[in-house]
This record gives sequence, C-alpha cells and structure tokens, in this order.
Amino acid sequence: MSSYRKNRGLLPCGKSKTDWTLMLLSFLVFCVIGWIYEVLVFYFELGYGFVNRGFLFGPWLPVYGCGGMLILLSMNSLKKKKITVGKINVTPLLCFIAIILLCTTIELLTSYIMELATGSWLWDYTEDGPNFQGRIALKSSIRFGLIGIACLYGLYPIMEKFFTSAKQKSPKVFYSISYSVVGLFLLDVAARFFVGGNYVGP
Repeated sequence: MSSYRKNRGLLPCGKSKTDWTLMLLSFLVFCVIGWIYEVLVFYFELGYGFVNRGFLFGPWLPVYGCGGMLILLSMNSLKKKKITVGKINVTPLLCFIAIILLCTTIELLTSYIMELATGSWLWDYTEDGPNFQGRIALKSSIRFGLIGIACLYGLYPIMEKFFTSAKQKSPKVFYSISYSVVGLFLLDVAARFFVGGNYVGP
C-alpha cells in the first residue's frame, strides 16, 4: 500500500490527513449533480424545456456542492456505526432523516441569503404541497434525502476510489486537470459579479 493511501483520504479519519484537492473535486462533482437534477426537474416535471438553472454560466450549482460536502463531513462517522432496533440496522434511516433536516435547513437559509442579496430566490414551492413560504417543501426535502443517501452510500465510495487511483497513476495529469477545472469554476463565480448570470427561466 502506498504512503498516500496510508496517510491521506477524501475525508479525515483517525490520524489520516485530508486531501484538499480531492475535497475540491468532490465539491464540484456535487455541484454538477445538483445542476443536472435541477435541469431534469424543469425539463420533465415542470415542462419548461432546457433551463440553465442557477446563477453561474457553467453546469454547476454551488449550493449543492456545499450541501454534498456537509453531508459527507457530518454523516460519514454516523454511517460507519451500526445502530440497531432489535435486529434491524437503522443507521441508513437515521442518515436519511438527518440529511433531510440538513438539506432543508441549507435550502431555507440560502433562500433568505439570496433574497437579501438579489431581492428574490430561484425557486418557488408554493404549488408543491406542504411548504413554507415557497422556500422549502416536503416533496423536495424527501428528494434531497434520497439523493443524499445515494451519494453517501453509493457515489462517494466510487468517487473516492476513482480520484485516488487517478492521482496515484498520473499525479501531474491529475493535478493539471483538477486545477484547470477548479480555475474555470472560480472564473465563472468571478464573472457572475462583473457580467451577471445567464439564468433565464421561471
């Protein structure tokens, strides 16, 4: 086993050190997943066709990146525990509930921040059943819980293995691509303040 695999990981564990490059890439992966989710909802469920969701030009939504990383950082230790009721392992259920609460809180706070900064926010759940001020809704919260569980138990282990393997096989190529992608994201964020977002839609 290489020294990298002994000492570093996507998330801190024991005495291991966090690899911040992998953390940034994971953040961007979650940003892209969030963008895809939003586009699919607007295309198939709401019938608006293609809408570039969010306020950035590229296919990424930072709020989903923040949410995804918070899920990993806060749920990783809980995920490893085996909490049972009788003979049934309820750890995944507890993670699911915790993810719903976390994501719903993030979405609610984000709506207030966006309203304070721009005068409005980019979604409205008024027509989506039980909701609060159109900012959060039970329907979307459950979806976030399901997506979060899929990422925590499915995507994250695959992503960690892929990024770790790519870095070990060709560090120069790995870092070149990583820094280029992160650079594009930062340029996109900077352009938002000078050019304005390209968002067009409801």
